[in-house]
Amino acid sequence: MFRRILTLPTGRIAVGIIAFIALLAVAGPFLAPYDPLEGGAEILAGPSGAHWLGTDYLGRDVLSRLLDGSRVSVLGSIQVSLVALVAGVIPGILSVYLGSVFEWVTLRLADTLIALPFLVFAVAVTALLGNGIPQAMFTVGIMISPLFFRVSRAATLSVARSQYVEAALISGASVGWVVRKHVWVKVLPPIAVALANTAGIGFVVVSSLTFLGIGVQPPAPTWGGVLAADLGYLSFRPWAPLVPTFLIMATVWACNLLADAIRDVSGEAGRALLLNRGRGHVPARTA
Repeated sequence: MFRRILTLPTGRIAVGIIAFIALLAVAGPFLAPYDPLEGGAEILAGPSGAHWLGTDYLGRDVLSRLLDGSRVSVLGSIQVSLVALVAGVIPGILSVYLGSVFEWVTLRLADTLIALPFLVFAVAVTALLGNGIPQAMFTVGIMISPLFFRVSRAATLSVARSQYVEAALISGASVGWVVRKHVWVKVLPPIAVALANTAGIGFVVVSSLTFLGIGVQPPAPTWGGVLAADLGYLSFRPWAPLVPTFLIMATVWACNLLADAIRDVSGEAGRALLLNRGRGHVPARTA
């Protein structure tokens, strides 16, 4: 699938941008030319040879703060995606096989989570458990998990009604074997699309929370925090919010492009499989 994604122009653009952002997350703190927490005498200075993006209201180098804050922003987005993946996919698949009681409970729980405003709920949880990225991102991941629940459940239902799955269950195959051999292959492509979309959503949420000062302890740098600091001094540095805004927008755009590329590749693979099966190139048992 990855090789097929790279054959698409949108896939190459998305992978290139995401690779660049990942490089910033890994190497950004080491590439920072100055200590991101240390102020200086030059306050609200413009771009120069010493400070490529200028300095903030405390004299801290903006470029160093963006580079150092990239790790927190990216890791927060990854944490949201992984929590939502685990909390949504597993109940979504099992709700088809574990009986009506488990199905009813998981459906009502998913409906409840959808009805809650996740940003407000995340603020409340961080106020209760402490102001930290792990607490806030875990909460947001749980709130977003109904997306994965619905996607995995819909894909599992389409497979569960297939004749070869019913035949496997009648012949004595366990639910775990059916899920591994038949269901997971069908569920994986839509889950991959949802995961790419959720990474973009998580990045927006991380930036929004850190913009409000939630989930991170000042003066720790984040892209949302740098953007919030720049907005307070627009009369002195009107161009300052452009760089953190561009980084956030480019990352979210790349995640959406990757989701589109995965969907296109999955659709082409499915059509090719059906075509080959119709020509007799694929044995029936591979279904």
